[in-house]
Amino acid sequence: MTSVPTLDWGVRLLYLESAGLAVLTAYLIVLELTRDNVIIAIAASLTVMAALAAVSVFLVARALGRRAVRARGPAVVVQLFLLATGGFLIQFGTVWAGVALLVLGVVTAALVLVPPSSRALGVD
Repeated sequence: MTSVPTLDWGVRLLYLESAGLAVLTAYLIVLELTRDNVIIAIAASLTVMAALAAVSVFLVARALGRRAVRARGPAVVVQLFLLATGGFLIQFGTVWAGVALLVLGVVTAALVLVPPSSRALGVD
């Protein structure tokens, strides 16, 4: 299997997103354990969702790294979620974090969808 730089970088960025979600999960766990007025059901469900997202993105990155064409669609969907989150943060939250998520989402989606990556996955 030959190395395709665009696909390899797309996979690396997906792994980075998975690591970011894992850090978010750890942060949520710390908040749950240190806050006094936590509604356990809501906090636990949010933490479980973040953990599931981290594992899911990791599995998509691993499948895409193994050149599984079926992982391309979910990889792009993850980027669409990043774009939505980035837009929300720009409007109502931290602007720098929103811009960073928008750039990360666009770059990763572009790397996965460019013709060299498509040929490496056997789509072309």
